[in-house]
Amino acid sequence: MDNGLSIFSLIISAGFVVQVVMFILVLMSIYSWTIILSKKKILMDAKRDIKTFHNNFLTDTDLEKLHKKIPKIVSKRSPMEHIFGSGYGEFTHFSSSSNQALIMNSERAYRAMNTTANNEVDRLDGGLSVLAMIASSSPYIGLFGTVWGIMHSFIGLASVKQATIAIVAPGIAEALIATAFGLFAAIPATMAYNRLVSQVEGIANKYTAFIEELFVILQRQK
Repeated sequence: MDNGLSIFSLIISAGFVVQVVMFILVLMSIYSWTIILSKKKILMDAKRDIKTFHNNFLTDTDLEKLHKKIPKIVSKRSPMEHIFGSGYGEFTHFSSSSNQALIMNSERAYRAMNTTANNEVDRLDGGLSVLAMIASSSPYIGLFGTVWGIMHSFIGLASVKQATIAIVAPGIAEALIATAFGLFAAIPATMAYNRLVSQVEGIANKYTAFIEELFVILQRQK
């Protein structure tokens, strides 16, 4: 309890610049956790959508029947439904029974599905650059507060005839808290960024695998 009160009192008594640095780092930490939690939910929904749709895809091999099940309005489709719908819709846009036409239709469907999948991956990836910025910049912002606080403490020693540890220690302790705030913001952001980027790449790979699988099936259509 005493240590907590001591740290709190150091924060309250810190210089204006150091307090501003701490406040900025607290806001950055809160914002990073908002991104982490919201992005985690989005990625969980995306994984669930992939699993659900792929199970339905394997169960029902009739592509036309499966296409009729998905919503007609694009905005109401799930990502996997959107990928499948864009590909199959492009494939059936021009009806022809010749082999050359079927090949061209399947290639157009392949490009349409890749475009849709890339747009979805961009959506999943959105916000992670901000998380990376917080992870990389927070320690330096905290370090700036520390350097400023220590510099301010040493400048204050100019008016003291005899410098002692008791005089110097509080100012240095106040300054070092800024570094602690910077690490407090940076460490979770760094760990979450690496984890979330890995999950987005995994989802992108699953989209690609599904597109390749559907592309092969479309090429076999008669």
